[in-house]
Amino acid sequence: MRRKLVEHLQGKGITDTAVLEAIGRVPRHLFIDDTAFLNKAYDDHAFPIGCGQTISQPYTVAFQSELLRSSKGMKVLEVGTGSGYQCAVLCELGLKVVSIERHRPLYLLTKSRMRDLGYKASLHHGDGYKGVEREAPFDRIIVTCGAPEVPIALLAQLKPGGRAVIPVGLGEVQRMVVIEKDMSGHCKEMDKGAFRFVPMLA
Repeated sequence: MRRKLVEHLQGKGITDTAVLEAIGRVPRHLFIDDTAFLNKAYDDHAFPIGCGQTISQPYTVAFQSELLRSSKGMKVLEVGTGSGYQCAVLCELGLKVVSIERHRPLYLLTKSRMRDLGYKASLHHGDGYKGVEREAPFDRIIVTCGAPEVPIALLAQLKPGGRAVIPVGLGEVQRMVVIEKDMSGHCKEMDKGAFRFVPMLA
């Protein structure tokens, strides 16, 4: 089922071999709590995970992961831990992951899940708009919820030469924005298309 999912993602235009292999290694069914969805765990769909949140569809996870253009050993901040699925993919990419979740029940559940599955990530409960300053700076930042605008505090925690991937916009549809910070600290934005995310909460 995972192999078929990878083939599906390739068919939708995902070309980064490391991302495809990482998704092929993650047992997505273990990140879905509702047994009603287990038989569809490897379908390319989002599913509810509690607290009004969702586990992102695999294509979105793959697309954002590919946009990061990361390399093994890089330190990445993930805003919106959710079920931990995206976090697990980042770990499989060989990244040092710091992740923050606003909903305490999800944070506690996912922290236990990641530990049980052997994924070593630094998980935090708190306001994603503020990032995790004590662990900054970061080579990469990925936001897995829709922000009304680019959070300034997150850009401040991005290293010069770093790259952030953030869905930005009000309403049900956001624009996937890639931000590159040059060595002088100047940021350049690029629009990578429309996506749907749950809103980012303060």
